[in-house]
Amino acid sequence: MRGNQANRLAAGGLIDRSTPLSFRFDGKTLSGFQGDTLASALVANGVKLVGRSFKYHRPRGILTAGSEEPNALVELRSGARREPNTKATTAELYEGLEAASQNRWPSLNFDVMAVNQLFAPIFVAGFYYKTFMWPAKFWEAIYEPAIRRAAGLGRAAGIPDPDRYDKAWAHCDVAIAGSGPAGLAAAVAAARCGARVILCEEDFVLGGRLLADGGTIDGLPAAEWIARTLDELAAMPDVRIMTRTTLFGVYDGGTYGAIERVNDHLSLPPEHQVRQRLWRIVAKRCVVAAGAIERPIVFAGNDTPGVMMASAMRSYINRYAAAPARRIALFTNNEDGWRTVEAAIAAGLQVAAVIDGRPDVSPAHRSRAGKGGFPILNGSVSGVDGGKSGVRKISVSLTGGARAEVEADGLAVSGGWNPVVGLTSYHRGRPKWRDDIAAFVPDAAPPGMVAAGAANGAFGFGACLREGFEAGAAAARDAGRSGNAGSAPIADDEAFSLTPLWHVTGKGKAFVDQQHDVTASDVELAQREGLESVEHLKRYTTLGMATDQGKTSNVAGLAIMAAVSGKSIPETGTTIYRPPYVPVAIGAFAGHHRDENFHATRLTPSHHWAAEQGAVFVDTGLWKRAQWYPLPGEKDWLESVTREVKAVRSGVGFCDVSTLGKIDVHGPDAGALLDRVYINAFSSLAVGKARYGLMLREDGIVYDDGTTSRLAEDHYFLTTTTAKAGLVMQHLEFCRQVLFPELDVQLTSVSDQWAQFSIAGPKTRDLLKEIVDPAEDLSNEGFPFMGAREVKLRGGIKARLFRISFSGEMAFEISVPARYGEALARNLMIAGKPFGVTPYGTEALGVMRIEKGHVAGPELNGTTTAADLGLGKMMSTKKDFIGRVMAGREALVAPNRQVVVGIKPTDKARRLRSGAHIVPKGETPGPDNDQGYITSVCFSPVLDQWIGLGLVERGRARIGEIVRAHDPLRGEEYDVELCNSVFYDPDGGRQRG
Repeated sequence: MRGNQANRLAAGGLIDRSTPLSFRFDGKTLSGFQGDTLASALVANGVKLVGRSFKYHRPRGILTAGSEEPNALVELRSGARREPNTKATTAELYEGLEAASQNRWPSLNFDVMAVNQLFAPIFVAGFYYKTFMWPAKFWEAIYEPAIRRAAGLGRAAGIPDPDRYDKAWAHCDVAIAGSGPAGLAAAVAAARCGARVILCEEDFVLGGRLLADGGTIDGLPAAEWIARTLDELAAMPDVRIMTRTTLFGVYDGGTYGAIERVNDHLSLPPEHQVRQRLWRIVAKRCVVAAGAIERPIVFAGNDTPGVMMASAMRSYINRYAAAPARRIALFTNNEDGWRTVEAAIAAGLQVAAVIDGRPDVSPAHRSRAGKGGFPILNGSVSGVDGGKSGVRKISVSLTGGARAEVEADGLAVSGGWNPVVGLTSYHRGRPKWRDDIAAFVPDAAPPGMVAAGAANGAFGFGACLREGFEAGAAAARDAGRSGNAGSAPIADDEAFSLTPLWHVTGKGKAFVDQQHDVTASDVELAQREGLESVEHLKRYTTLGMATDQGKTSNVAGLAIMAAVSGKSIPETGTTIYRPPYVPVAIGAFAGHHRDENFHATRLTPSHHWAAEQGAVFVDTGLWKRAQWYPLPGEKDWLESVTREVKAVRSGVGFCDVSTLGKIDVHGPDAGALLDRVYINAFSSLAVGKARYGLMLREDGIVYDDGTTSRLAEDHYFLTTTTAKAGLVMQHLEFCRQVLFPELDVQLTSVSDQWAQFSIAGPKTRDLLKEIVDPAEDLSNEGFPFMGAREVKLRGGIKARLFRISFSGEMAFEISVPARYGEALARNLMIAGKPFGVTPYGTEALGVMRIEKGHVAGPELNGTTTAADLGLGKMMSTKKDFIGRVMAGREALVAPNRQVVVGIKPTDKARRLRSGAHIVPKGETPGPDNDQGYITSVCFSPVLDQWIGLGLVERGRARIGEIVRAHDPLRGEEYDVELCNSVFYDPDGGRQRG
């Protein structure tokens, strides 16, 4: 079945002709087969013009058959899934595929911006450094907007990407990049030795160049050898083969980045499945068998549609059964290019001529030419006559000075092969030059990495198999495996002879970098203008800075630069290689960390119960905490919070405070460690008691606060703020391991092991008696304020009970194993029903702490000292502790420091705003008169007005003073009174009752 595929060969290829597929390109419906790429399907349909170049908008056709493609970049899919700059050469064909050409208007055939070609004398290398200089005011108004509109090729979707992405880790002994003959041989050898192997192949079919070039291995046709090898690998439990996966980066510690295109070969990913997955592979050893890239020869008109790499032409003919042209000419300087002649003849295509740049051509080739009826022209291509419709005529400069012309509709070009050195050079390694193959090969690879096969400069199948097998076996041994690899596969080594040829002078533009329109004359101009470093050349001309990273252009550009400067290519050097090797979707780097999953989400033990109660949740760091519990009929949050506060003040309520950091401190020196970390003493704390503590940074600034309870002689339990839970744990470990290693103490973070609830209000003891074992004495004498001990609940569950209060009411905090947290919340509601128990959230918690004058995050802002917070008397004078000396610095004890003070508006109806600045009454607001700001505010149901805390210069010495609160963001200014920071129960009788 050929359908409208005019250039589809009648037989052959690895496509599935029983599964036809339809697709659209620039709105036109075309057809292909399962196993096609978009590029091969376009070739089969006779489409030669696929895009326009970046700068000059010149017509461009398909140049390669792999990820090195610079020209055939398309927009794939539509709407929110539209992806620009997708290589048609790697995009698998699927039913209903939609693709559109880029960088053209109004159409691909008629591109208005092709007029840029008329301005080619202006748009030379570095023109943007020399123009747009005058007049200066034109830059922002005209020049920059115009440049930005012209930048880029495709159009990114302007709406959120609906696809899912994921990230994963994998560990192995040996990672292998590439599944050509070297890669498969390496995998077999390593696996036979007992190594855990991961083989990554960017293609959707394994085999590498064997898929297009065939051959005989171990006496079998290449296809049969591949199948046998894959069967052997599939039978090994520790071998993982990952197709559609590109190893794109090399990082520290034997970590490699890989992108797996999980469902890019489908129109839509199946429901709940990801589109792409980013792998971080940790391997003891890595074998790079990524092959080599055929390089172009630079000549006039080398960007004409129909000019194609010789190896790519073989791929389309042999693998995809698609004819890039009907009458083909070959331009080569090496033996490998002749494979394309053989493939064309075998497919029934006409060979117009072979232009061979070498001085001698073998008798076998001359015999083949005689039988095929085509001439061998000793010389080079100096120009191509064609246009957007493709190649028509080829101009040849013959050795000796004569000229010839060849009529053809396709030109295969082979300038030699460049080993893929990117992966081996990512740790700022530099490749070395080999004269025998006129190419760079890996030299100083990252630790644990070795290149094999064509990636190491071995271009014969036999050499690839040997190198790959030896590298795989050696990698397995280095990884600690000692099995027997057996014998290596055997294949004949083809002769490889090459006469370097980089640039043929002629009339017309000769392109080095076809995507960025960098010409040979641009490289020469850069050299004449003093850009002698390859890094300068790269940036001045944009050579190798396109989406293909110069895979087909860099070496030719270096060779031209070397020729102009009179240096050798190795003396000229290479640029620094940087990952990723191929473009990677940003979504893959993010994985599932997007939208509400941008970071990890932590749920309190009572989260699901709170959701059942209709709680409104707030993000507190990574936690989702109940902010308030609205009841039907309540019109806003303030009404709900006011009800919750009144319920606690008059009855009883409970709040989940499990988010507090919790750390167990064990050991005979536990108290000594805490003494050195906190400003107050804990070694003297009695067993069964709790104490509020404050820790400082080394510079004397407050770091964190919390309560610490002594549960046994050598066991303390301390809590931290929610925000600093992890940081305090790190700080304590640093102190234990680095500052005080002589102390016998162990630290254990138990934040997730305990569910903790604060039960507060005058009826707290009544509620606790309903859930705590009756044998426990909860009286004021039996369990006084700041008491702490383990108790038993009804039913036998052990819990920890602490009599501490953040609300100013009589309160206990109860901790149970986290798995019982939700059950405890439900039980509190049942047991507390006779007492009118009310769950309350973080807003009510904040209101009550402000009423009581307790400091929290807004006051512990990284600039305040213990004295600023009114806690200076806690600082022990009998012991040393972290931050003690630095806290006494002159600036930190200055009398005009901003200290915590209470603030209330003189007009009780006025609402306070956090962030409003304090200015002396009668003074103009500004930096010179700024005396502090309001840190925390709330509406106090007890006082029936808005109140707040603030940091104000000499605040405690100015109690009763009327000042101005200036809020420039909201345009408000009003009078407030500085007052005592404790608004509620200043004597503390309620919490001690």
